Amino acid sequence: MVRAAIDGIEYKLREFQDFSWLNEYGTVFSVIDETGSGCIMFGVQNGDRKLFFKIAGAKTVEAELSESESIALLRDAVQKYRDIQHPNLIKLVDSFDKGELFVAIFEWAEGECLFDHWNFDKYNENPDLDTPMKKFKRLPVAKRLVVVEKLFSFFRTFIERGYVAVDFYDSSIMYDFEHDSVTFCDIDLFRKMPAVNDLGADYFGTKRLKAPEENEFSAVIDEQTSEFTLGALIFDMFSDIKNIGERYAKGMFIPNAREDFELGDAVYDVLLRATDYDRSVRYRTINEFCGEFMSAIEKEGL
Repeated sequence: MVRAAIDGIEYKLREFQDFSWLNEYGTVFSVIDETGSGCIMFGVQNGDRKLFFKIAGAKTVEAELSESESIALLRDAVQKYRDIQHPNLIKLVDSFDKGELFVAIFEWAEGECLFDHWNFDKYNENPDLDTPMKKFKRLPVAKRLVVVEKLFSFFRTFIERGYVAVDFYDSSIMYDFEHDSVTFCDIDLFRKMPAVNDLGADYFGTKRLKAPEENEFSAVIDEQTSEFTLGALIFDMFSDIKNIGERYAKGMFIPNAREDFELGDAVYDVLLRATDYDRSVRYRTINEFCGEFMSAIEKEGL
């Protein structure tokens, strides 16, 4: 492993890579260098404008893919950002080849990632330091419900564009606590419908939020799979989660106990149905799920 720096910002790689060309765009002020996708990301500022560079092809330290696989994945992802345009989805600015690298540039989005796994060592060393998710769960219910409404809107949009969510979880959600705004990112693994699980239990996604079909080889991955994903995310936004160990052992989402859920019975029951292991029990569409959820919220006076 080698350590390098640009504009005083340090980053780690398995082999040195020169990123000095980033200074053509401004000054580097942040980096994320530990990702399973094999990408390294830089924040670059020029005057009042900030950009987010996602770069594939470098030899990163936590990569679960080869450099060529990482490039192919990011190149394919660029089209998804063009296809799925939503007010809360991070905005693609440009993409291009840079020598042996492939680069995608996005508008910078202010906020904190709700599952910033690259900072876990920092939280372990500083137990009094709150994670973004802990801060998010302290927000009033009304503010968190605004995020849920935007999630429903985003899910409806990409379903209408013919995509299903893949590997979309709390790490794909950024919340700006100063301005109470939310940005969705990292849709690189989304798939066009019709889609099937071609990897079995190795299908992409965090084990703690997977639907059963995301562990079953050749199972259909469709709108109801995305419904399960969304239901699991919403469950966790309003729960004291005590079953993480069980989820990892089982390899999929397990609903939180009623006593650990802060909203009422009506909302709890809607989320139970959305995350039922039997897809025939789930709502038929995201729209139906959204309608029932909002009715339950209204019923409870939230």
